[in-house]
Amino acid sequence: MRIGIPKETRAGETRVAITPDIAKKLLGKGFVLQMEKDAGLAAGFKNEDYAAAGVELVDRATALAADIVTKVRKPDSDEIAAMQEGALFIGHIETCEDDGTLSAMFARNIRPLAMERIPRISRAQSMDALSSQSNIAGYRAVIEAAARYGRFFPLMMTSAGSAKPARVVILGVGVAGLQAIATARRLGGDVYAYDLRPETREQIESLGAKPIDLDIGEEGSGEGGYARELSDEAKARQQELLADELAKAHVIVTTALIPCRPAPVLVTEDVVKRMREGSVIVDLAAANGGNCPLTEPDKVVRKHGVILVGHTNYPAMMAGDASSFYAHNIANLLSIMVEESDDGLIFKDFAEDEITAAALIAPES
Repeated sequence: MRIGIPKETRAGETRVAITPDIAKKLLGKGFVLQMEKDAGLAAGFKNEDYAAAGVELVDRATALAADIVTKVRKPDSDEIAAMQEGALFIGHIETCEDDGTLSAMFARNIRPLAMERIPRISRAQSMDALSSQSNIAGYRAVIEAAARYGRFFPLMMTSAGSAKPARVVILGVGVAGLQAIATARRLGGDVYAYDLRPETREQIESLGAKPIDLDIGEEGSGEGGYARELSDEAKARQQELLADELAKAHVIVTTALIPCRPAPVLVTEDVVKRMREGSVIVDLAAANGGNCPLTEPDKVVRKHGVILVGHTNYPAMMAGDASSFYAHNIANLLSIMVEESDDGLIFKDFAEDEITAAALIAPES
């Protein structure tokens, strides 16, 4: 059974789906790996590293013609056309937007297995690419904020004077938010955090941060561990009650997302106007409209004296570790998808496992 690893072509995407160490493990399980030459270079993995592991270095057409094609990002129309009929594609499909990707794949009988649809259950934790990449995003967002904030993060006491710690507010306490809290605390910030879901309070406190408690009159917990969308009245009350807390912040990292919905506005323009000159907002929801309406996707701008960071692919800024995490997710997923037979590796029935059943997108879904 051949696994093809084509080079990522999306602008700014530096990750690769399989790393040399994971390639060696997959080869040991009986897979044949065919990787497009230079596919790992942007992530710091040389062709020689793959060749030493036993990977076949091939051209793009050969990598795309494999039985299984795995990527980080969804395939474009040219890639779909180059895949063999009946192939399995494993990667992010980004199904919130209907751009014709799925219909093109179904037309060629290509089965898409979406990494973003891996269920958040204990058994699937090692395959959860959304969590592995969000972890990196939360870390890198704080590093980005610290680099752009023109003052110290920690309390600093020197013979030349002292500096108070930065007041850091994290909005949204999912995987990215928790990592952002932990990173900001390690850097010495005075960290506060807010989330709609009451069950996050204990998590915030366990990391040494202070929870922001608001009474907005609605429960914010949704399905699958995500927050649900609030009513218009609750959104307005949330903005109003948050305003004073946010205006005092020196750094705000926003991570609030609702799957397949525009990002909720948490940091209004009025709040930005009230923040101190040189403060920083890192908006991890920039690709979905932003938790701050002043954020511009993939740009760093200064408005009302505040720096707004709108990067949309933080894992690509740490491509080596991000690729390693993602490759582990892929390998762990593959381990439950195949079994040995007299003719070599064969696919199991994906419908019989709750993980692959949830991740596989069928034409009727």
